[in-house]
Order: sequence, then structure tokens, then C-alpha cells
Amino acid sequence: MAPRSAPIDLAPTPERAFLVAVDTGSDVGWPAEDSLQELASLARTAGAEVVGAEWQQRRHPDPDTYVGAGKATELLAAKVETGFTVLIADDELSPTQQRGLEEVLGVKVIDRSRLILDIFALHARTREGRLQVELAQLEYQLPRLTKLWTHLSRTGGGIGTRGPGESQLETDRRLIRDRISVMKARVDQVRRNRETGAKGRTTRGEPTVAIVGYTNAGKSTLLNSLVGSSVVLAEDRLFATLDPTSRRVRMPGGLNVVMTDTVGFIHKLPHQLVDAFRATLEEVARADLLLEVVDSSDRHALEHRATVQAVLEELGAAQKPRIVAANKIDAAALHPREIDSAAIGVSAATGTGLGPLRSAIEETLQRQGTPVDLHLPYTVAGEVEAIRAKGGIRVAYDEEALHVTGFATPEMANDLKLLKRNATAKLL
Repeated sequence: MAPRSAPIDLAPTPERAFLVAVDTGSDVGWPAEDSLQELASLARTAGAEVVGAEWQQRRHPDPDTYVGAGKATELLAAKVETGFTVLIADDELSPTQQRGLEEVLGVKVIDRSRLILDIFALHARTREGRLQVELAQLEYQLPRLTKLWTHLSRTGGGIGTRGPGESQLETDRRLIRDRISVMKARVDQVRRNRETGAKGRTTRGEPTVAIVGYTNAGKSTLLNSLVGSSVVLAEDRLFATLDPTSRRVRMPGGLNVVMTDTVGFIHKLPHQLVDAFRATLEEVARADLLLEVVDSSDRHALEHRATVQAVLEELGAAQKPRIVAANKIDAAALHPREIDSAAIGVSAATGTGLGPLRSAIEETLQRQGTPVDLHLPYTVAGEVEAIRAKGGIRVAYDEEALHVTGFATPEMANDLKLLKRNATAKLL
């Protein structure tokens, strides 16, 4: 009988991560312990096993090792004790700080920005998302380059393209800069495509609502609940959804609204991601209304709102009309009014509060619309019905004419006035 072989486990062994933070006291509302908890969630999302964490108070991070020589020696002892294979810092490290820690510890050292970039790369599913993630990664890597990019194609180089004595590192830097230029051109095309789509929605007279909020606040679940089907991946993990999804939602009064689920924000969001994802995030700047989703079960909900506000300001969208939905009220740590005086309490998972939320969205958009009060002849009834189907207006059938009232988008109002003018001209 042939000997039986034991089954082979081909599953990769997760990296053992140790977390470290420096508390300078400048991050009001976010003590290092709490920031490390979020960093631990990010590390687990990336597939690592968190085996320990430490933080220290300093006036400012050490320029050579981030934590200082003494703490670096303590981390070496922690490595022996826990067997960690990667150290993750809670702040963005300079190339000098990263090299300093790697020389002391003899393990891979990454920072919060690199970790978030890796999670984005893991979750990007569409070509658009992958393009933007790659651009962000390239811009992050350029100042940290140490002979990492020799695998890139050099078909554009060769004899006559390099200066005398160009080092390998200089060659690699040139290659990555060339790649960045290519990726920026592709992302610009993404931006133009999105602008074209936005113009199409404007032509159809459909108001737009951008769903914004901290990562894992329940934005995708809320969109699914408003649409009535699972159109967006919704999971209880950070950055489960990167690629924006737009769906048409009909409000209680008949108004058709295009709602877009956007990428979640997070504390210390890498600036490379904001820049690279600007083509996607401009959906927020173009929207007629922001629907801010806040996780009311998180005791840091107010700090999360401050992070969201900072990113919106960077996008030039902070002053847009906004409705705040205090999500997860079935497990709330904060009352909706503690989050915002006009917040609407909802539970995207159970459907609680969705009725009032829909009504608030419709009423807010209608207040932004153009008041309409017109009498039109029955000869244009078909055209009026086509406009009414977009929502926002009501049509009463009088004995002699159609009475159109309500609030319309500027495009719809112009269409109605044009119908009125043409019908009057025909009568004359």
C-alpha cells in the first residue's frame, strides 16, 4: 500500500504586525491609543495578524527613527518576544525614518499611508479604481525609491536616452516619473468621462446626491436600502467599496434622484490618494446635495465628522447643502442630535428612518429648484408628462389647460417655459 501523504496547507501565513505611534498632543480628540485601534483594524483588513502595539509621548517624532533611539531598542526586544515581521507606524514616515527603523529592527517597516494604499490596491475592482490606486502608489514611492523599479519596461530608453554616468537609482527615478505621466494622462481621461456622464444627467434634469462619510459608516448599505436591492458591495470592513456607484432613486413625491456612493474618508488619509482619486471625488463637488452618513454607534463619530469636513474642504465641497444621517441608531452611542442638530436617525440595515430621510432629501432638493406655476394647453400633454416623469412637478388637468406646479431643476423649468412659449406662438 502506498504511503499516505499529509495534506499540504497552501494558505499564506499572515504577516505578524507590531504597531507603533507617537503622540505629540497635536491631534485633539484622537489620543494615540484610539488611533492605534483604528490602525489595527486597517492592518487586519490588509490581512495581517496584529501581535502588539506601543505608543509614546514626544514633542515631535524623532527625525532619524520616528520613535527615538531608546524606544527603537525597546521595539527590538518586543520583536524577540512577539516575533513580529513587519512594523507599522501610525504616521507617514520620511525615507530616513523608515530606513533608520529597518536598520535597527531588521524587518520591513511601513507607515499608515502605505498601509491604506495597499488596502486600496486590494479592493480596487474596476479599471478606473486600479488606475487611480496605481498613480497614488507611484507618487508615494518616488521619494522612497531604492532600486525598486528596474522591472519596468525601458522600451522608451536605450542608447542616446541617458546622460553619462547616470546611476541605477537615477534611471529608476526616470522610469517611475515616466510611468506617473502615463497614469496621470489616463486618470485625466477618467475625469473627462465622468464630466461627460455628469452633463448627461444634467441634460435629463436629474438632481444628484453624493453619499459621503467616514469609512465603514454604512454608506453602501444605505444606498442599497434606498434603492431596494444590493447594488453595492456592503461589508463590515474598512474601505470595502472604492469604486463609486450611481443609482436612480425615486422619492416619495415622484422626484427622480441620482445617488452616488463615494469612497470613504479616514483619519490621516494619504494626500496621494486624495490627489489620485480627485477624478472620482469630483462627483462630490458636482452633486446638488451631500448626504453625510455618520456611524452613531462609534464614540468617535464627532472626530470622524471633522475628518470628513476637512476632506470636503479640500475638494471645495464643504459649503454644499447637506443632510446628515445618523446611521446605526439601533446600536447608537450618541443621540442623532448630539451629532448634528438636524440629523435624521436611521438604520440602513433594518430600514428604520428611511421614510423621513427620503422626504428630507426630496424637500431639500425641491427648495433648491425653480418654482413652477404654468398653464399649458392639452396639445403638449405628452411633452409635459415626459418632463413630469423626472419628478419634482405636479400636473393638474383643468377643463381648459394643464396646470403645472412644483419645483423643477433649471433645465426642466426651461423646457416647460419653452413649451409654453411655443404653444402660445402657435395660437397666435
